[in-house]
Amino acid sequence: VWLVVLLNLPALVVIILAYVWFGLTEAAALGAVAVNKLPNVIVTVREGARALDPALDEMARAFRLPLRRRLADVVLPQLRPYLAAAARSGLSLVWKIVLVVELLGRSNGVGFQLSMFFQLFDVASILAYALAFVLVMLTIEVTVLQPIEQRANRWRVHLR
Repeated sequence: VWLVVLLNLPALVVIILAYVWFGLTEAAALGAVAVNKLPNVIVTVREGARALDPALDEMARAFRLPLRRRLADVVLPQLRPYLAAAARSGLSLVWKIVLVVELLGRSNGVGFQLSMFFQLFDVASILAYALAFVLVMLTIEVTVLQPIEQRANRWRVHLR
């Protein structure tokens, strides 16, 4: 029930409550971001756990692999694609939430700057920040996330 509640609770409500309860602090901002993203990660990893191949686990048990080795060599390789997907979706959502957190309660950061540009009707600066934001995200996607995802899915190629 708590997972469904947290999945459907608007990010704005969580951010405002974090600031009201804990003050306009960095800890409140980080906590609000974590509370907003954690349910999505849990759902993605849970679905990965449901998709585990029972035959591979049975084989590992038949060969009497110790639990640590079973987790490292059987379970984790099957979960890696789901962990990579959670990282990708998490990164995209976290950036957006951080901007709202900065917009509402911080006196610095990109969200704060966007708020200032909005108040000044400075569309060019807003678009410049948006473009810079997209470029940073594309760079992270290509240089970090795609190589991790390819490595995570490498084992599937060998099964075909």
